[in-house]
Amino acid sequence: MERGWLPTERNTTNQTSRIMTMWNGSWIAALAVGFLVWGLTLWCIVAYRRRRGEQGLPLQIRYNLPLEILYTVVPFIMVAVLFYFTARDQVAIAATDVKPQVTIDVVAKQWSWDFNYVNENVYDSGIMAELTGGTGVEKTLPTLYLPVNERVQFNLTSRDVIHSFWIPAFLYKLDVIPGLVNRFQVIPERQGTFKGKCAELCGEYHSDMLFTVKVVSLAEYQAHIDDLRARGQTGQLGTELGRSPLEPGSNG
Repeated sequence: MERGWLPTERNTTNQTSRIMTMWNGSWIAALAVGFLVWGLTLWCIVAYRRRRGEQGLPLQIRYNLPLEILYTVVPFIMVAVLFYFTARDQVAIAATDVKPQVTIDVVAKQWSWDFNYVNENVYDSGIMAELTGGTGVEKTLPTLYLPVNERVQFNLTSRDVIHSFWIPAFLYKLDVIPGLVNRFQVIPERQGTFKGKCAELCGEYHSDMLFTVKVVSLAEYQAHIDDLRARGQTGQLGTELGRSPLEPGSNG
């Protein structure tokens, strides 16, 4: 149960260990309850089956107060415990009260992504991928660079319709809504290349709305920022560049 069949490892970010512990604990509790219920059901089937030669109806019991209290109180306690751990972890995961070292404004659009590196005042703009099934498609995807072991805050908004920013390896996704800024923070703790995608059906080419995430050393991150600046990609790309969500063809 170390990974719980999840597509990542505990040290991918500062949050993956907490999420995996919650996931695995929920499954263990659910299976324990399931085995108990299945066991009691089978026991009742065997112990109280109708024997050969028995006549008439079994003894009718109108109520059993201790039993009714038991199967009311126990589920309530179970739900309360699950609610407590879920609320505790959700508050910790969604907290944005710590000042981040890196701030990235993510602007979603049909059907790609723009990444604004706020502190450095540079940007990277993506174009819609052409998923032909051939090789080399990943090179055409927008790439988000993150420095390892640095606290990153994502500010998410959309130019057109509702999208959802999802990096499966980070075990977290958040809706991207026009006219609203959603935020979350994360500390990437493992270098590597990860997949990203839109997780909200956003139109005809929703499945093409992919991106790549590279978690690199601080020096590599700074080199990427310098490269963007050298290419003249300075400033920030805002939502004002997008079309109105009420234009024909949108699903807003």
